[in-house]
Amino acid sequence: MLITISGLPGSGTSTAARIVASAFDLEHLDGGTVFRAMAQERGMSLADFALLAERDDTIDRALDERLSQRALSGDVLIESRLAGWLAARAGAVGLKIWVDCDEIERARRVGGRDAHDAEEAMATNRCREASERARYQAYYDIDLRDLSVYDLVVDSTTTNAESVAAHIVEQVKAKA
Repeated sequence: MLITISGLPGSGTSTAARIVASAFDLEHLDGGTVFRAMAQERGMSLADFALLAERDDTIDRALDERLSQRALSGDVLIESRLAGWLAARAGAVGLKIWVDCDEIERARRVGGRDAHDAEEAMATNRCREASERARYQAYYDIDLRDLSVYDLVVDSTTTNAESVAAHIVEQVKAKA
Protein backbone atom coordinates (compact mmCIF):
# COMPACT_ATOMS: atom_id res chain seq x y z
CA MET A 1 0.00 0.00 0.00
CA LEU A 2 1.22 3.49 -0.87
CA ILE A 3 -0.30 6.68 0.49
CA THR A 4 1.11 10.13 -0.16
CA ILE A 5 0.09 13.19 1.80
CA SER A 6 1.06 16.66 0.66
CA GLY A 7 0.16 20.21 1.64
CA LEU A 8 1.63 23.61 2.42
CA PRO A 9 3.27 24.43 5.78
CA GLY A 10 0.73 24.46 8.60
CA SER A 11 -1.96 22.57 6.71
CA GLY A 12 -1.78 19.63 9.12
CA THR A 13 -0.06 17.06 6.94
CA SER A 14 2.37 15.89 9.63
CA THR A 15 -0.25 15.13 12.26
CA ALA A 16 -2.63 13.54 9.77
CA ALA A 17 0.19 11.49 8.23
CA ARG A 18 1.28 10.09 11.61
CA ILE A 19 -2.28 9.04 12.42
CA VAL A 20 -2.96 7.52 8.98
CA ALA A 21 0.38 5.67 8.91
CA SER A 22 -0.39 4.22 12.32
CA ALA A 23 -3.90 3.18 11.27
CA PHE A 24 -2.47 1.08 8.43
CA ASP A 25 0.78 0.08 10.16
CA LEU A 26 2.81 1.82 7.45
CA GLU A 27 6.26 3.32 7.63
CA HIS A 28 5.93 7.13 7.75
CA LEU A 29 8.59 8.79 5.60
CA ASP A 30 8.52 12.58 6.05
CA GLY A 31 10.41 14.60 3.44
CA GLY A 32 10.01 17.84 5.43
CA THR A 33 11.76 16.38 8.43
CA VAL A 34 14.57 15.17 6.20
CA PHE A 35 14.86 18.62 4.57
CA ARG A 36 14.92 20.37 7.99
CA ALA A 37 17.56 17.90 9.23
CA MET A 38 19.68 18.65 6.16
CA ALA A 39 19.44 22.38 6.98
CA GLN A 40 20.37 21.76 10.61
CA GLU A 41 23.31 19.57 9.61
CA ARG A 42 24.69 22.55 7.71
CA GLY A 43 23.94 24.91 10.59
CA MET A 44 21.45 26.86 8.47
CA SER A 45 17.97 28.20 9.07
CA LEU A 46 15.22 26.63 7.01
CA ALA A 47 14.80 29.85 5.01
CA ASP A 48 18.53 30.09 4.28
CA PHE A 49 18.73 26.41 3.34
CA ALA A 50 15.78 26.86 0.97
CA LEU A 51 17.63 29.76 -0.67
CA LEU A 52 20.71 27.54 -1.05
CA ALA A 53 18.48 24.83 -2.56
CA GLU A 54 17.37 27.40 -5.16
CA ARG A 55 21.00 27.63 -6.32
CA ASP A 56 21.98 24.00 -5.75
CA ASP A 57 19.44 21.66 -7.30
CA THR A 58 21.25 18.59 -5.97
CA ILE A 59 19.63 19.18 -2.57
CA ASP A 60 16.05 18.77 -3.78
CA ARG A 61 16.89 16.21 -6.43
CA ALA A 62 18.61 13.87 -3.95
CA LEU A 63 15.71 14.08 -1.51
CA ASP A 64 13.08 13.66 -4.22
CA GLU A 65 14.84 10.72 -5.85
CA ARG A 66 14.96 8.94 -2.50
CA LEU A 67 11.23 9.55 -1.97
CA SER A 68 10.37 8.42 -5.52
CA GLN A 69 12.28 5.19 -5.18
CA ARG A 70 10.71 4.48 -1.80
CA ALA A 71 7.24 5.08 -3.26
CA LEU A 72 7.84 2.35 -5.83
CA SER A 73 8.56 -0.15 -3.05
CA GLY A 74 5.16 0.39 -1.41
CA ASP A 75 4.04 -0.23 2.17
CA VAL A 76 4.78 3.36 3.10
CA LEU A 77 3.10 6.68 3.72
CA ILE A 78 5.20 9.44 2.21
CA GLU A 79 4.62 12.97 3.40
CA SER A 80 6.23 15.77 1.43
CA ARG A 81 5.24 18.78 -0.58
CA LEU A 82 5.79 16.87 -3.84
CA ALA A 83 4.94 13.34 -2.67
CA GLY A 84 1.89 13.01 -4.91
CA TRP A 85 3.70 14.38 -7.94
CA LEU A 86 6.76 12.23 -7.33
CA ALA A 87 4.69 9.06 -6.95
CA ALA A 88 2.64 9.86 -10.08
CA ARG A 89 5.71 10.55 -12.18
CA ALA A 90 7.45 7.41 -10.90
CA GLY A 91 4.41 5.34 -11.88
CA ALA A 92 3.79 4.26 -8.29
CA VAL A 93 0.27 3.06 -7.57
CA GLY A 94 -1.32 4.50 -4.46
CA LEU A 95 -3.66 7.11 -3.04
CA LYS A 96 -2.36 10.66 -3.43
CA ILE A 97 -3.80 13.21 -1.00
CA TRP A 98 -3.49 17.01 -0.76
CA VAL A 99 -4.37 18.71 2.53
CA ASP A 100 -5.51 22.26 1.85
CA CYS A 101 -5.84 25.05 4.41
CA ASP A 102 -6.48 28.79 4.47
CA GLU A 103 -3.30 30.89 4.55
CA ILE A 104 -4.25 32.71 7.78
CA GLU A 105 -4.98 29.48 9.64
CA ARG A 106 -1.73 27.95 8.39
CA ALA A 107 0.20 30.99 9.69
CA ARG A 108 -1.54 30.70 13.06
CA ARG A 109 -0.56 27.02 13.30
CA VAL A 110 3.03 27.55 12.18
CA GLY A 111 3.38 30.50 14.55
CA GLY A 112 2.15 28.39 17.45
CA ARG A 113 4.40 25.49 16.53
CA ASP A 114 7.53 27.60 15.98
CA ALA A 115 6.87 30.23 18.70
CA HIS A 116 6.42 33.11 16.24
CA ASP A 117 3.64 35.63 16.07
CA ALA A 118 1.15 35.10 13.25
CA GLU A 119 2.54 37.99 11.16
CA GLU A 120 6.08 36.60 11.28
CA ALA A 121 4.79 33.10 10.52
CA MET A 122 2.82 34.46 7.54
CA ALA A 123 5.96 36.13 6.17
CA THR A 124 8.03 32.98 6.71
CA ASN A 125 5.39 30.81 5.05
CA ARG A 126 5.15 33.12 2.05
CA CYS A 127 8.94 33.21 1.62
CA ARG A 128 9.23 29.44 1.93
CA GLU A 129 6.32 28.78 -0.43
CA ALA A 130 7.68 31.17 -3.06
CA SER A 131 11.07 29.48 -2.85
CA GLU A 132 9.56 26.02 -3.20
CA ARG A 133 7.27 27.03 -6.07
CA ALA A 134 10.21 28.51 -7.96
CA ARG A 135 12.41 25.46 -7.39
CA TYR A 136 9.78 22.88 -8.28
CA GLN A 137 8.79 24.78 -11.40
CA ALA A 138 12.41 25.12 -12.50
CA TYR A 139 13.53 21.59 -11.60
CA TYR A 140 10.49 19.52 -12.53
CA ASP A 141 8.01 21.81 -14.32
CA ILE A 142 5.59 21.26 -11.42
CA ASP A 143 3.19 23.98 -10.32
CA LEU A 144 2.28 23.34 -6.68
CA ARG A 145 -1.09 24.98 -7.26
CA ASP A 146 -1.96 22.25 -9.80
CA LEU A 147 -3.77 19.59 -7.78
CA SER A 148 -4.67 17.43 -10.78
CA VAL A 149 -2.51 14.46 -9.69
CA TYR A 150 -4.26 14.10 -6.34
CA ASP A 151 -7.00 11.53 -5.76
CA LEU A 152 -8.32 13.37 -2.72
CA VAL A 153 -8.19 17.00 -1.56
CA VAL A 154 -9.13 17.59 2.08
CA ASP A 155 -9.61 21.07 3.58
CA SER A 156 -8.27 21.31 7.14
CA THR A 157 -9.01 25.01 7.72
CA THR A 158 -11.80 24.36 10.22
CA THR A 159 -11.20 20.67 10.86
CA ASN A 160 -8.77 19.22 13.38
CA ALA A 161 -6.06 16.82 12.29
CA GLU A 162 -7.76 13.83 13.88
CA SER A 163 -10.89 14.41 11.81
CA VAL A 164 -8.84 14.95 8.65
CA ALA A 165 -6.98 11.70 9.34
CA ALA A 166 -10.24 9.83 10.00
CA HIS A 167 -11.61 11.03 6.67
CA ILE A 168 -8.43 9.92 4.88
CA VAL A 169 -8.58 6.49 6.57
CA GLU A 170 -12.22 6.11 5.40
CA GLN A 171 -11.24 7.02 1.84
CA VAL A 172 -8.29 4.62 1.80
CA LYS A 173 -10.50 1.79 3.04
CA ALA A 174 -13.17 2.64 0.46
CA LYS A 175 -10.63 2.49 -2.37
CA ALA A 176 -8.96 -0.71 -1.14
